[in-house]
Amino acid sequence: MSAAAPPAAEATLAEQTRSVFARAVSLTVTTNGLRYDLVGLHSVNARGQVRLRLPADSLPAAHVACAPRGALAALMEFTDIAPVAVRDRVRARVTLSGRLTRSGQDAATDDVDLRLDAARVTLATQEVTVKVALDELVLARPDPLAIDEGSLLTHLTDAHQDAVTRLTRLADPWLLHGAVRVLPLAVDRYGITLRCEYARNQRDLRLPFPAPVSEASEVGEQIRLLLAAAQACPRRRHPPARQGCQSSGPAMARSATRWRR
Repeated sequence: MSAAAPPAAEATLAEQTRSVFARAVSLTVTTNGLRYDLVGLHSVNARGQVRLRLPADSLPAAHVACAPRGALAALMEFTDIAPVAVRDRVRARVTLSGRLTRSGQDAATDDVDLRLDAARVTLATQEVTVKVALDELVLARPDPLAIDEGSLLTHLTDAHQDAVTRLTRLADPWLLHGAVRVLPLAVDRYGITLRCEYARNQRDLRLPFPAPVSEASEVGEQIRLLLAAAQACPRRRHPPARQGCQSSGPAMARSATRWRR
């Protein structure tokens, strides 16, 4: 009998995309050369399909109504913004291209429902831009922390900055040399990412959780386990030499990205 596959250490591209959808309260739509910023007017169903609810007399709704066969070419963009005021807060962008069609109307408000039948989806981060498979997007689910991520990170920043500082003991010492501040950038079921900011650039530090979480209430315990591992690392009062902490704790840090200006 073959051994069971090890659990995933990070979200798939489709899961990352669904998490961006889950967190987003706004998006932009481009049709007929016109760009619209829409706030609180979209929803995403269980299959990852984006729907809009717009006034019947709005330009996008009117353009769909007049389009050949009722299908209008459209481009949608979701921008994922870090909830904490780090430098360069845009973490990712998701772009969908396809056709908008009318899928219903609310008789009480006269609003119309529009559905995007996506033909292509791309996920752009600060490192890469990749195509997301449509069949994988249908099957994927958002990260269980996606909705609560903002409150988790802002609470950590506002009430537990000392804990953030202690977590940096898990980093290779060279990563902290010249850092002017460190802030939490992201958290998901698999771990937390810290942003180390320097005078002219920044670098991200990924700290995997000892075990993946399934809900927000479990994050505190994983942070405590990371802090316990950090406690075994020496305090660093001066810019250290290039040597890592040899802790046998549940997780070791890794640098997740390239340098950025």
